[in-house]
Amino acid sequence: MHLLILGRGKTGSLVAEVAQQRHHKTRVLGAADNPNASALRPELLHSIDTVIDFTTPASALANITAVAAAGKNMVVGTTGWYNEMERVRQLVEQHNTGFVYAANFSIGVNLFFDIARAAGAAPVYGYLPQIFERHHVHKKDAPSGTAIALQRIIKETGRVEPEITSFREGEVVGMHEIVMESANDRIYLCHDASSRRGFAEGAVLAAEWLAGKKGFFDFKDIWRDLA
Repeated sequence: MHLLILGRGKTGSLVAEVAQQRHHKTRVLGAADNPNASALRPELLHSIDTVIDFTTPASALANITAVAAAGKNMVVGTTGWYNEMERVRQLVEQHNTGFVYAANFSIGVNLFFDIARAAGAAPVYGYLPQIFERHHVHKKDAPSGTAIALQRIIKETGRVEPEITSFREGEVVGMHEIVMESANDRIYLCHDASSRRGFAEGAVLAAEWLAGKKGFFDFKDIWRDLA
């Protein structure tokens, strides 16, 4: 496959590395190369199979719009644009493209979502849930998309919306904790990422899975198909 990776940050650079190791042809554009999605013209995208976005919330929506208009498939790991979810879904349907997004492309985090779903019933039995998330100081959005996904899972299963507390510290890759406390005991659930490589591998696997497909997909619904 020929992949265009948007974002020269730590995760975007690692996505390019993983893609090359998996024998894909890659091209990378940083923020300076693509202001306001200006580089995403049909002539540049003509030979591209799939675009992978790890940029910023401010850039993602313009990138998505340009890529959809060119009729190209896209994998988006950037968060912070989800208030425009319906607009993006309509763009994907209008241009008949393939699109996969995720709050987190790590297989481990998606397993963690399943664990959270099982534990999410705890508030029904008197437990008070809280979510804590820690990321590096360069992360643009707070709370993280992963923390918001965990909040939504617990709200759906436990009928209560847990508070999210966010920390931005040093070079922390990403830690998410769920604490459920009752009068009798306390439950701790935690996912602690030691490397961004899990995010990068998941994004490339999603791009491979998306080849030849059309539609709007959440990675949490398709990751089991990657094994």
